[in-house]
Amino acid sequence: MTPDLSHNAPPPESTWLKVIRLLRWHKPAGRLILMLPALWSVVAASKSQQQLPPLQMIVVVILGSLATSAAGCVVNDLWDRDIDPLVARTKNRPLAERSLSIQVGIGVLLVATICAFLLSTYLTPLSFGLCFAAVPVIAIYPACKRFFAVPQLVLSIAWGFAVLIPWSAVTGNLDSYAWELWAAVIAWTMGFDTVYAMSDREDDLKVGVNSSALFFGKYVTFAIAIFLAIALSCLVWLGQDLQLGYAYYLACLTAALIWAWQCKQLTQIEISTDFYQNAFGQNVWIGFIVLAGMFASSLGIA
Repeated sequence: MTPDLSHNAPPPESTWLKVIRLLRWHKPAGRLILMLPALWSVVAASKSQQQLPPLQMIVVVILGSLATSAAGCVVNDLWDRDIDPLVARTKNRPLAERSLSIQVGIGVLLVATICAFLLSTYLTPLSFGLCFAAVPVIAIYPACKRFFAVPQLVLSIAWGFAVLIPWSAVTGNLDSYAWELWAAVIAWTMGFDTVYAMSDREDDLKVGVNSSALFFGKYVTFAIAIFLAIALSCLVWLGQDLQLGYAYYLACLTAALIWAWQCKQLTQIEISTDFYQNAFGQNVWIGFIVLAGMFASSLGIA
């Protein structure tokens, strides 16, 4: 007689846990890497105005980035629910595996969008307008891999709004400093997301979608190095213009060393599949390091 092992089976996953997976809240790195440039923007913009970063704005930015990234994740999975099952990294997402319905996904999207809208009402008219300008970019990004050779560029532009919205909320305008930080974040996002895309190259070729990792081909590591060098140059440029202290430059140096190490690893003949995920996590830590250096310098601590 075959033993009954049903009592050893794991309990079914609740709908709430599936929603958490849909929003990627079980993977905080992706939420943090959007939040950090927005916090850079609040701190740097406050420094440009010779004032302390307003606590209320920091809270709005944290909550707003969570709501925006939540909406972006759902939009992405709605677009890709028929593609994700064909990609090893994404096949277990709730909409891909059909453990959540499209209706539930749309409902979660509406809640996240309403939360983001309510938070945007705390901002200045310019920032409010920029929030609306970001919506079509966020909405169209997941589809870009089907027709645009470098979809990561669209993602980078979406990430750039994380700089422009808080900056305009703090200062009421977009000065040259804002665009320096914007350029740094655009280049940084192109760099780290191209590394991330390298893990999906075989699946992307099989499915027939585009990515920057495929577009740059054998020059992909060189392209990543260029993007990260641009990001570093813009961060240093911003530091000079805002007269940030040595703590900020130490943070930039740390970022440069980690990025250089990552690029060296990418030149290896054999690269562990874990490396791409680890490099993404390392960029989150770089974001925290730059934020800490920027904050210490803006407070005059170092």
